[in-house]
Amino acid sequence: MHQRSTPPTSPTEVTAAPTAGRRRFTRKALLAASALGVVTALLTPVQAGAATAPAEPATAKAATPLAANGQLRVCGLQLCNASGQAIALNGMSTHGTQWYAQCVTDGSLNALAQDWRADVLRVSTYVQEGGYETDPAGFTARAQKFIDAAHARGMYAVIDWHMLTPGDPNANLDRAKTFFTAMAKKYKDHPGVLYEIANEPSGVSWSAIKSYSEQIIPVIRAQDPDAVVLVGTRAWSSFGVSEGSNESEVVNNPVQASNIMYTFHFYAASHREAYLATLDRASDRLPVFVTEFGTQDYAGEGANDFAMSQRYLDLMKRKKISWTNWNYSDDHRSGAVFKTGTCNGTNWTGTGVLKEAGVWIRERIRQ
Repeated sequence: MHQRSTPPTSPTEVTAAPTAGRRRFTRKALLAASALGVVTALLTPVQAGAATAPAEPATAKAATPLAANGQLRVCGLQLCNASGQAIALNGMSTHGTQWYAQCVTDGSLNALAQDWRADVLRVSTYVQEGGYETDPAGFTARAQKFIDAAHARGMYAVIDWHMLTPGDPNANLDRAKTFFTAMAKKYKDHPGVLYEIANEPSGVSWSAIKSYSEQIIPVIRAQDPDAVVLVGTRAWSSFGVSEGSNESEVVNNPVQASNIMYTFHFYAASHREAYLATLDRASDRLPVFVTEFGTQDYAGEGANDFAMSQRYLDLMKRKKISWTNWNYSDDHRSGAVFKTGTCNGTNWTGTGVLKEAGVWIRERIRQ
């Protein structure tokens, strides 16, 4: 639903930490530590490539979202924590990491975790448009670096396979199998990941998306049997509304897998009553995660419609639907939260560096 961007110059990504001599903790150990309120002390050294400037000292108590909630799972229609309590994650999505890696730094992620108080970072690995297909190993490593940095700050990470064009996820089936095998192998012992297997399918039937999902989910489950998987829906993850359908096709023919949720995307200035009503109906029948939305038009541009956006947020809050906003960058479009040029500097906190949409969404996350 959002347009592409041109690549910026001089990326300065989040710093990677050396990995030699580091212990790995099993998910069971992490969950046990979470119950004791000490998971943050374990998280910083767990993952290779974690940021060198964690958001809080290793001795901190269980104050972060990850430490407090542990391994997530789907219970009924809800996302639940390790104790079985329904929760909703709120946070931000990166822009494409081939273009805006310089916006994902130690400083920006410290701001997201501490100043914004976000629960989750969605790491968007584009498949085409100069992304994963041009350097699979490099973009896998980049995604892992950003995921590790989110974990080091006590945030969850959504691993977003950002297929957009072509709209049929089956066109990238083999690439997706390779990518998610690598990701699931790395994070099989970590409670802090959710796998989003197809960003915005379009121009393709629900049955084709379902077939793709039922091939990719076993690839993930073979390595990581516990993590939540997020399944894209038809017509740019609108449950088919943007192509004249609705959620009934999913309700009547769900993906044959457990511990999954279905994704819904909206851009409030373009997606009005029919979309809002679809999200309301669908979430009465299916577990839903809004992995992308904006307060502007479907291209992430133009004037913000905060009134319509608030109606969506009120619905999601009432129904405990998790969400991530598009996007945590300084792209020139109104949907990027930072003022253009911010990612070339070192100041990330407060509202002075933010566009109008950034000020608005930061306040909603902080609430």
